[in-house]
Amino acid sequence: MDVPLWLALLVVGWLGVKLIRPPWWLIAVLLLGGFLLADSVLGPAIGALVK
Repeated sequence: MDVPLWLALLVVGWLGVKLIRPPWWLIAVLLLGGFLLADSVLGPAIGALVK
């Protein structure tokens, strides 16, 4: 079964919000911070660390 990555991330994110109930500002900070870090000079370094 092939599931697109965006769909898997959407489902996992929705379940995390429903089950853990973090504050919305924390979700916004994590999403914005991840987006900004991925587009910075640190992006390749973080990518190498994650692999």
